[in-house]
Amino acid sequence: ELDVYYTSFRIPDFVAMVFMMGAISVAVIPIFTENLIKDKKKAFDYFANLLNLFLIILTVICSILFIFAPLLISVIAPGFSPEKKEIAVMLTRIMFLSPIIMGASNMISAVLMVFKRFLITSFSPILYNLGSIIGILLFVPYFGISGLAYGIILGALMHFFIQVPALFELGFKFKNSFSFLDKDFILTLKLTIPRAIGLAANQINLIIITAIGSLLAAGSVTIFNLANDLAMPIIGLIAIPFSTAVFPVFSMLISKGDRKGFLDRFYITAKQILFLIIPISGLCYILRAHLVRVVFGAGLFDWSATKLTAACFGIFMIGLSAQGLIYLLSKSFYALKNTVIPATVSLVSIAILPFLAMTFVHFLKYENAFSNSLIYILRIDQVSNLAVLALPLAMSIDSILQIIILMLFFKSKVKEFEFSKLSGFVLKVIIATIITVFLDYLIRQVFGGYLGSERLWVLLLQTSIVGSLGLIIYMIVAYFMKIEEVKHLRDYIITQTGFLNSKK
Repeated sequence: ELDVYYTSFRIPDFVAMVFMMGAISVAVIPIFTENLIKDKKKAFDYFANLLNLFLIILTVICSILFIFAPLLISVIAPGFSPEKKEIAVMLTRIMFLSPIIMGASNMISAVLMVFKRFLITSFSPILYNLGSIIGILLFVPYFGISGLAYGIILGALMHFFIQVPALFELGFKFKNSFSFLDKDFILTLKLTIPRAIGLAANQINLIIITAIGSLLAAGSVTIFNLANDLAMPIIGLIAIPFSTAVFPVFSMLISKGDRKGFLDRFYITAKQILFLIIPISGLCYILRAHLVRVVFGAGLFDWSATKLTAACFGIFMIGLSAQGLIYLLSKSFYALKNTVIPATVSLVSIAILPFLAMTFVHFLKYENAFSNSLIYILRIDQVSNLAVLALPLAMSIDSILQIIILMLFFKSKVKEFEFSKLSGFVLKVIIATIITVFLDYLIRQVFGGYLGSERLWVLLLQTSIVGSLGLIIYMIVAYFMKIEEVKHLRDYIITQTGFLNSKK
């Protein structure tokens, strides 16, 4: 049933990401801020008009997709039985309320962030997740799998209503009028469309993977999504914050014509991202089974499903660094006022991904050198449904190809860019990571031998200790290898904690 739920979630999530996140990340905040500097009333008039128009657009789109839900489910889940398709259609139709509610709520979040109301905007996602938890604990026992969809809607409503009072407190007044001819709305669309294309490509990739997964053994879609959900927070905690924070700096330097300063900042940020993601990927790889069992529950899966989910998670680690740099390079192109290249590369990935996925599925269905190598490397002997590994493998290779293409385009646009400024650094980080992973693997084996891994709390303790020791080892190795980011990280921690001041 989880396969059905994850599949049903894809289309509403696609609508929310493409039509709302693109607008918010590229257009709403800068245009609202520009108007706010001139006239607060004008800024809120722009927002009221934009809110009305986007709600109309989203309602129309979701209504059309609601009608055609059976056709859409047949396209993205061709391998589902008629019974599964029927359930998926029902869940999809329920969850089409979510993009409308979350669309309005995320736009409100954008305005609140301009006014630095970060507490509320940080709390609203917690309420959204709380809605999902309520759906699982309270709704599912009464409504069955539909309870998961009702939980999503409840979370979206809580996400919305917690922010509305703060918006009105700032002086916003709702208006029942709208204009498609408003120049700021037209500008918003112009800025949104290229970004939306790139987001659409990313979502289409996930839909393609879901479609292929539905053709494999039952549980494949769930295994892939759980592994993906476990891997993505690493990007969310490192690559996205670094890239988002440096974006206005990039824009300022480019607007001043300081391309050297722009490149220097690019090198620094790229190194910071890679310095953290590469070793974390390595440590997560050797702790993959531990993390799956701790996060999703030691008794939730049988051992075979746990090994497959852990293997998928481990494969995701291959392309994680590439995914991290994709965010940074995209922001770099946006600063250069070029949104076409990232969008084009994303579209190219749509063509590459299904070819890669189906090729890997073909090879993993039979015993051969390729499948045997994966079995040995990932320690997944005596499990069935190896074909599910094709999904994360295709996405990882696709990410690596994307970053290579983006780097080549970046070099063509910024002639001063030198690959050597990063390649030597990356090599040192990889060597430090290999040493760290080897030593931490030995530590893991020792702890596993003494503590065992049958109880969840023991598993959590073991994972925490081994993971923490791994990070400490990496920092020590990196220090002796004279990787400068160790010093930068130390200085940042001291600055944020006031450690030296407390010593004086």
